[in-house]
Parts: sequence; structure tokens; C-alpha cells
Amino acid sequence: MTTAIIKPQWSPLTIALMVMGFIIFWPLGLAVLGYIMWGEKFGGSPEKAQAYFNKGRAWCTSNKGAHRNWTNHRSYGMNSSGNAAFDDYRAEQLKRLEEERARLDAEIDAFHEYMANLNKAKDREEFDRFMNERRGSRQGFGDTKPEQNNGDQNNNGWTNNNG
Repeated sequence: MTTAIIKPQWSPLTIALMVMGFIIFWPLGLAVLGYIMWGEKFGGSPEKAQAYFNKGRAWCTSNKGAHRNWTNHRSYGMNSSGNAAFDDYRAEQLKRLEEERARLDAEIDAFHEYMANLNKAKDREEFDRFMNERRGSRQGFGDTKPEQNNGDQNNNGWTNNNG
């Protein structure tokens, strides 16, 4: 028999509490949502909640060995087959595949570098074309130096039109 005042189910009361929880303080609304969705797993009693927690903890500790093998020994989670020759063959093939992957990764990096250089060259070409078109559309740009007045060499190409 559950004696919970608010049952973990979708009812107008629990929905209203969830909405109020989100309005007041969002983690409170999230907690109410979690209670509505997963509250029945705990059954409303501390014993059932502890049993559920212990079940998850036992699963994590039982799988700890497989993860340790994968990270430390690079056996990719595979245990020994019992045949030493096959285990050596498997280790050799995995090493070969790892070297092949490293070679392919290096080729991918080289290709990306090549494409980056190609894109830089293309961008430079487009920029140079733009600048040449822009220079060509300006009046008098690109012409030879304007005639300078023999009397005044410091006028930077500007003539004195004051008669």
C-alpha cells in the first residue's frame, strides 16, 4: 500500500505542481517531472528506491572489468579466446588496422591542407581580379604619370592652372 499523497502519474494536480515548479525555480519543475515519469519505479518507499539504486550500482561494477581491458590493454573489450595463436593473430591484425588508420588519417590531413591551399589560391586569384577590375574602372588610374610643370617639381603631378 502506497501512502504517497501525490501519486507519480499524470493528473491535473501533478501537472499544476510541475508548471508551478518551472515558474518558481526550473530545477524544482524538472524534479517534479522526473517524479511523474520515474516515480513508479521507486514505488514510493525508501526500500524500493534503495533496491533500484543497488541494482544499477551492481551493473556498473560488474561491467567495470570490460572497460578497464579496453582502455589499458587495447584489446577492444575482447577477452582471450583461449587459443594463444589466435590471440596473437588477432593482436597482429588489430595493430595492422591501427597503423592503416593512422596512415589514412595522415592522408586526410594532407588532403585538407591541400584543399586549404587551393582555396587560398582561388581566393587570392578572385581578389586580384577584383582589384584589377576596380583599378580599371577608376578614371586616370593606371595611366602614365601626368605631365609635370617644369617650373615646379614639388607639386606631385598637379599642374598649376592659375594663368
